[in-house]
Order: sequence, then C-alpha cells, then structure tokens
Amino acid sequence: MEAEAMTHTPRQAWAQVDLKTFPLLSTSELVAQCIQGLEANFVLISWFGRAALATEPAGVVVTAVLLPPGQPLVLLRGHAQPGAHYPSLTASFAGAQIFERELWEQTGLVPDGHPWLKPVRYEGARQGRMGEYPFFKVRGAEVHEVGVGPIHAGVIEPGHFRFMCHGERVHHLEIQLGYQHRGVEALLLKKPPQHLTPLVESMVGDSAVAYAWAFNSGLESLTNRPVALATIASRAIGLELERLAIHLSTLGGLATDTAYLQAAATYGRLRTAIINASQRACGNRFGRGWIRPGAAAPIGEPLRQDLLATLAAFLPDFVQVNTLMRSSRSVQARFQGVGTLTTQAALDLGVTGVVARASGVALDLRHSLPGAVYAAFAPAAHTETSGDCWARMSQRMQEAQASAQWLIDRLADTALNLADTPAPFAPLAPSAPGGCSGGWSLTPQALCVSLVEGVRGPVLLALETDASGQLAHAKVQDPSLANWYGEAFALRGQAISDFPICNKSFDLSYCGNDL
Repeated sequence: MEAEAMTHTPRQAWAQVDLKTFPLLSTSELVAQCIQGLEANFVLISWFGRAALATEPAGVVVTAVLLPPGQPLVLLRGHAQPGAHYPSLTASFAGAQIFERELWEQTGLVPDGHPWLKPVRYEGARQGRMGEYPFFKVRGAEVHEVGVGPIHAGVIEPGHFRFMCHGERVHHLEIQLGYQHRGVEALLLKKPPQHLTPLVESMVGDSAVAYAWAFNSGLESLTNRPVALATIASRAIGLELERLAIHLSTLGGLATDTAYLQAAATYGRLRTAIINASQRACGNRFGRGWIRPGAAAPIGEPLRQDLLATLAAFLPDFVQVNTLMRSSRSVQARFQGVGTLTTQAALDLGVTGVVARASGVALDLRHSLPGAVYAAFAPAAHTETSGDCWARMSQRMQEAQASAQWLIDRLADTALNLADTPAPFAPLAPSAPGGCSGGWSLTPQALCVSLVEGVRGPVLLALETDASGQLAHAKVQDPSLANWYGEAFALRGQAISDFPICNKSFDLSYCGNDL
C-alpha cells in the first residue's frame, strides 16, 4: 500500500498531505488498497467523498482514512466518474456499511454488493422524504412492530426506533435518524476558518472540547502554526474534564433506569462539581471557549489549586458510589448478560470508543496516536470483555476514574507550566485578503485529517483547501455514526423492556449522526 510520507512527528492524531503531489488512484486501485489494509488489520476510520471542484475532472474524489496497528494514519485518495459503481467494501468488511451508505447518499457513487443501501440522514435532494425509509420487515402470525419516536419525553433528541418483535422478544431493531440534520459541513465553508470554532463547538454540544480540538489541530497544521506543549496540555485537561462529565451523566442515567436513586443523585452531584470546574477554567460549563486557534485556557496557580481541590474531593466519593452501584443486586440483575456485543461482533461492525473497549477491542487514540502530551503522560488503559450493559457501565467507571487520576497527576506536576499558553480570546491579527487573518493563511491544495479521542470515540475533522488557499471541503464525523448499528445489533434476542438500559449504556449522539 502506498501512502504519502508524513513530515510531522510519527503517531500524531492528524495527517496532512500535499494534494499537488499526492497520488489520485482509480476507483479499483483505491478499493484494492483499502482491502489490502483491512486484511492486514488496519482500522477503517473513515471513507468519504466530495464532488470534483471546477478545476478537476468531473466526478467524485473519495478519501479513505486508515489506522495501521502501531503506525501513523494512512490516507488514500481516488477519483470516480459521476454515478460510478465500485465493489462494495461492506461485502467483506461489515464495518464499512455506514460509510458506504453516506458516500452514496452524498455523491451518488454506488457500492455494488452492499447488503442494504439506504439513506443515513436524508440530506440534500432527499430531504422531506423520510417517510419513504425502507424498514426491514419480519413477517409471521405472531410478529408485531413497535415504533418508538421520533418524538420522545423530556429533552431527548429525536430518533425513530422500529422494533420487530415476537411477543416481548426483539428479533430486529432498526434505528432511523436524520431528524436533526443541519448541514454543518456546508456551514464550515461560509466563514473564515479562524472564526469557525464557536460553530464547531455547537455541532455536538456535549463534546465541544473534542470537536474544537480536532478542528483547531487541523487549522494549525494547514497554517503551519504549531502550538506549545502548555497549550496542548491545557486542551487535554479540558478534554478529560469533558470525558469525566459525560461519563458521570451516563452513569447517572443508568442508575435512574434501574431506580437506584441514591446513586443517580450522587452522580448528578459529582457531575455538577466537574462542569462547574470547567466553567471556572474557561467560562462555560460545557467547555466552550476552552480552545481557540493557537490558544487554550491558561491554568495559573490559583486555578490549578482550585481544580486539584475539586478533583481530590470528587475522587473518593466517585469510587464509593461506583462500589455501591456494582454491589447492587438489582443493578447486577438488570445489566449482566443484557445487550451483549461480543468481541467478534464489535470487530466486524467496526464500533469504536468506549463501546468497543467494553467488548474487548482496545482501540483508544490516546494510546495509538498519542501526540506530545498523551505520549509523555499516558492515561491508564482498560478494557472489559463481556460486552453487555454491565461491561459498558464498568468501562465508563474505569475510564472516568482514570481520567480523574490523570487530571490530578497533571495538575500536581509543577514542572508543567499550564499558564504558558495564549488565551483563547486574545485579539487575532488583522484580516488579510482572501478571508484569513494575516497569520492564518492556509496552505493551498492540502488535506489535513485530524482526530481526537472524545468521550464516545474518535472525532474526525477533515479540511481541504483549493489552489487559492480557501477551504474547499470539510468533513465531520462523530463516533456515533459507526456505533448506532452496534446498539441495534445488541438488542437482538433481548426483551423489548431492556431497550432503555441498552440505549443508555451505549449513550450515542443523535445530532452527531445527523450533522
């Protein structure tokens, strides 16, 4: 497999290539090289495309993002004629199914042999046709369908869940999303890139830090403006606080779904302490404003001591409530053996993040693509093996505890000067012709793919520039895109009453899927 030699330090969580010299493969060559990589246990991170630019031959440009074991990211690019057909990757590697569906929906390229080609989110010309969604059908005298959503109680995001049941047993669950499609990728092309971080932070509201870091890492690469270690460390602290807060929210939901109100109340109290700490650091409880181009929230000595005191008070209570939760017979009865996703199924379906690790798949970009901070200060790694609701609960407990300890260790390290970073809201340089400020001119004809291990898994932002140095295409990918089918698969053979706890144990993003 050929790939452009990367000029940055190996095993960074981003890759940039010069499109003037980067090979553009034929569709058959692209598919063949992808299959070669997948057979060698590469992880297919993404498979996306865009319509050709006016300066390019008509058709579609397709990009594959692969992660080899223990190696830097590999990017591959290919060109296809308009409406072309290609041999489906899904036929041999089921985890490609959602990427090929999205590529077909956005560009019209047809993967021959795909087992069931249908829209992901009804974008573009298909908007307004969601009622035509081709649900899978199970027929039989005692088979019935149960539809849940898209409107749910409270403030739950919209999504439709169609259960095919025999009595109370689920034979098949199909999840139809797309109700929150906002066209965020197109919005990224409408403003100068150095002003886009507030928009990026709003794409998936509970992952604002992960998205902001992924976007700004790509922007800084394209402008050849590397940031200092203190800036990266501050971003990592914001990310781990975000990870901690969302795991606490999920654990609180799991406790609520089993009517364990003491644990639910405790998780809620602890989460409040963490998000309030984020607010004291950056001015927002959800981490908005922590990261801006070339900058991150400075953590001076008073704030460092404040955060250390918060985490020191947090950790013993968190360990205690986890012990109570795990020792509850009601929780054990509801979670153990329910909603199982085996290790082989997780590998086959290409699930990622905490869901994959709870099924024994040790994929975490903080270890495989650590960058400067995580390479020097690796968080504790953990996986579960049973792949059920109990494993996903336990995985979140372990990861949250590891994040809290990592934060304490970094904040207690006086050798790490966390105040030595530009503030996020310092004035930018005056604007220059072409829309970018004087110091933020983008490299022409370049592609940068940037990844961050968010709370649910890899968050991907890909930025591509044209010959004039303007953003020509932006790709956004949330880890939930690959994981929703894993949830549907885990419900097979379960009682329909198990759905709420399965859904909460996966805790996926609707808007992250819908974009």
